[in-house]
Amino acid sequence: MTLRQPPLGDAHEESGATLTEFGGWEMPVEFESIRAEHEAVRESVGRFDVSHMGQLTVSGPEARRLTNRLVTNDVADLAPGESNYAAITDDRGVMLDDTVVYRPPVDWSVEADYLVVPNAGHDDEMADRWVDHRDSWELDAAVENRTESFAMVALQGRDARGLLAAETDADLGELGRFETTVGTVAGVETLISRTGYTGEPGYELIYPWNEAETVWSAVECQPCGLGARDTLRLEMGFLLSGRDFDPEENPRTPYEAGIDFAVDLDTEFVGRDALEGADVEGVDEKLRGIELVDRGVPRSGYAVESADGDRLGTVTSGTMSPTLGRGIGLAYLPADVDLDESVRVSVRGEPKKARTTATPFLDR
Repeated sequence: MTLRQPPLGDAHEESGATLTEFGGWEMPVEFESIRAEHEAVRESVGRFDVSHMGQLTVSGPEARRLTNRLVTNDVADLAPGESNYAAITDDRGVMLDDTVVYRPPVDWSVEADYLVVPNAGHDDEMADRWVDHRDSWELDAAVENRTESFAMVALQGRDARGLLAAETDADLGELGRFETTVGTVAGVETLISRTGYTGEPGYELIYPWNEAETVWSAVECQPCGLGARDTLRLEMGFLLSGRDFDPEENPRTPYEAGIDFAVDLDTEFVGRDALEGADVEGVDEKLRGIELVDRGVPRSGYAVESADGDRLGTVTSGTMSPTLGRGIGLAYLPADVDLDESVRVSVRGEPKKARTTATPFLDR
């Protein structure tokens, strides 16, 4: 299979980055080392190429109605320049993906009432979903898959604001979390959002594909790959689509995955009726943090057992936390398993002492 190439692909190859397949794209997994890149973000600032994320524009008289019926959070009340986090669910309430939905500022030159950003490799699927439901519901809205029209760079860390401020005419001081503005970065019109996937303050920059290197070079700092992105998001307990939930291999609802805050039952979205039942009746399993007491790393697929050896669940994501110096992971466990309960993780067949914990693992 031919992998899709991000607009910064040549720059990554020239830099000597280690490349890997992710969501059908060839992306950098590390530039220097995962630890060095992780620490740069936690201690100062790092930049990520996230152009593999999907970019769908929805416009027209009924763009709001269409999008609001396909995501779990209420986007109807978003003002221009606001965004929110949501899940995309099927009629069972099972998550197909999670997403950020933007209501772009009116001065963005791109025609879009909404910008929907699904995860890597989901752009065609979600574009088809929006189009199919638009046609089925006979709504007046235009849907375009613009994934290969835009570059997307994440600038993350406590020093991100100072670095970006030196290269943009946008007023970053007025930008709150999940708010968006339009400005130029190195002379390139850019949609600047106060969002990210690391738990640190930062920004995500969306701008024309053919200007990818112009902006990337302007915000010069430690380049970071998917390896550090994964350790950073795991320390915050953030979900990874396809690993912490998957509609086929690990079907989960937002209530099981711990993102019920992104569900607004006052809106009529696909899957709402199923989730209303989960809201009232509760769920049998919930996603929990797992922190190893013994030395080891709780990798995806490892069994989680009670102290008595009873099977409780399976690790969905796990890593050695560079910040904490301990193995951490996520696992769906019975809802009656308490926090701070002693469990065991079977690491290469050897039971390692661990405990359940709330996420995030870090107090940011």
